[in-house]
Amino acid sequence: MNSIITIIFYGLSGFLMKMSDEEYDENSNKLISSFLGMVTGLICGYLASHDINAIYLFLGILISSLISLKIDGIHHITSLIFFLMTFMFFGIGNLNLFTLAICVISGFIDEIGNDNEYIYKRSSFFKVFFDYRFAMKIAILLLSVLGLINILYGFSIDFIGVLAPETIIYFLFFEIFYEVGNKTFKKYLLQ
Repeated sequence: MNSIITIIFYGLSGFLMKMSDEEYDENSNKLISSFLGMVTGLICGYLASHDINAIYLFLGILISSLISLKIDGIHHITSLIFFLMTFMFFGIGNLNLFTLAICVISGFIDEIGNDNEYIYKRSSFFKVFFDYRFAMKIAILLLSVLGLINILYGFSIDFIGVLAPETIIYFLFFEIFYEVGNKTFKKYLLQ
């Protein structure tokens, strides 16, 4: 897939994911949030089925959200259904389960820490760390750096599947536009 289209899809998926969440949580609009969730699921499913690196990111987010019980609205269910339908339609690549586990565990840490008042009271560092979900960003960065080292030096660890170096850039686009979605919603759409 073309890198420009990939970046646009990552950014769009992050933006729409946050807009869907906010529309459901803040405006209680199930119809719009479900529609946005559907489009998000289609985009994420398409990315995951056309880029092996995206599989780890989006399945990591999905599974960590499931096990942390953060899938709590019709918009999440709609997004999940359309993600899985698209993902299954286009096919699944070979997954390294250890790499997927790293993504799931880091996503789970982020989900448990996010909006957790007990943790937020401990320090302002933890508030920022979990508000912006740095655990998964650090995991993706490390897996991307290992991918770069593999390309440059041929070094690899047998049981870890590395990510392409550009994966961290794609993931940051997802995260940046997730935050842009948050700011946009609060400024223009919050009722």
